[in-house]
Amino acid sequence: MTITQKVAAAAVLALTLAGTATTSASAATTTLPTMNTAHHCVRHTTGVCGWNVGVRPANRYETAACYDGSRSYSAHSSGTCSYHRGVRYWFK
Repeated sequence: MTITQKVAAAAVLALTLAGTATTSASAATTTLPTMNTAHHCVRHTTGVCGWNVGVRPANRYETAACYDGSRSYSAHSSGTCSYHRGVRYWFK
């Protein structure tokens, strides 16, 4: 690989990474819809789907709202809000 090819490859990589950073920054600032357009809740044994009753998550990473008012960001439903009196609303 020549120096010109290395410089060109580095420029492409830099532009790709810059585009990724811009995309993720703009994705983090997107607003959540007021209605459940593309969101859904998987079937859980406790709690209700917040989208179905008009409750929105605080941000796009929140998975559940607990009965004591705390928010959960757990990756799995098992044990979510177990020390916070249980799940009140699911968002995922």
